[in-house]
Amino acid sequence: MPVIDLSTTISPTPDDVPEYQKIGIRYFSHADGAADIEKLFGVSPDLLRDGEGWATEIITHLGTHSSTHVDAPWHYNSSIRGERAQTIDELPLEWFFSDGVKLDMTAKADGDTVDVEDLERELARVGYTLKPLDIVLIQTGRDRFRDEPDYLFRGCGVTAPATRWLFDRGVRVTGIDAWGWDRPLNLQAEEALSGNRKGVFWEAHQVDLPYCHMERLTNLDQVPSFGFKIACFPLKIKGGSAAPARVVAILPE
Repeated sequence: MPVIDLSTTISPTPDDVPEYQKIGIRYFSHADGAADIEKLFGVSPDLLRDGEGWATEIITHLGTHSSTHVDAPWHYNSSIRGERAQTIDELPLEWFFSDGVKLDMTAKADGDTVDVEDLERELARVGYTLKPLDIVLIQTGRDRFRDEPDYLFRGCGVTAPATRWLFDRGVRVTGIDAWGWDRPLNLQAEEALSGNRKGVFWEAHQVDLPYCHMERLTNLDQVPSFGFKIACFPLKIKGGSAAPARVVAILPE
């Protein structure tokens, strides 16, 4: 069955990338591996195929939010609905393999909102009714900017009411092909600071719901509106607010 990769590649970033986006990987060659084998076991390179040992890597820097990832409720607040918020290792695996639904919001401009009416309109257009545990993907088209320095300022964002609307229909995992689920944070910050308005900045994250969302997806243009599965299992990081995930869409034959 066709499988479409919806994840960005985890690769080293330039030195001038902000700390929260930085990824560092140290690569060890087959020659390095051969030297290690000789040192550890006394087996010289001439006893190895082509004189080569194992190639290995060490990830020297990788934030849990630096690549395609799943956010846990703990990321949003320490408590959700009056109880301690769940970390990424505490969430049910059933959430992360389910039917996928893609909602096309590519006509939205940077900074626009995705409201309840937008979700209802798009679902009606494609002819789909949400059911519990559907994984809803918001396509903005901003994945084409993922290697640009202004990536975090691109894209529309899902509102708190729209997030709540999805949750009320049984959706527990959502995703977006932009830097974040909310609108660009610089815009939300401006609005929050003008008039000292509470509940504007990071509104959809801090909606007080035990749900997960994926950020920095890619290739959503390659999947249909529905009729496919999503697998998005996050790494099991103890106490993690998020974890990198290899997100894929599994299409029918």
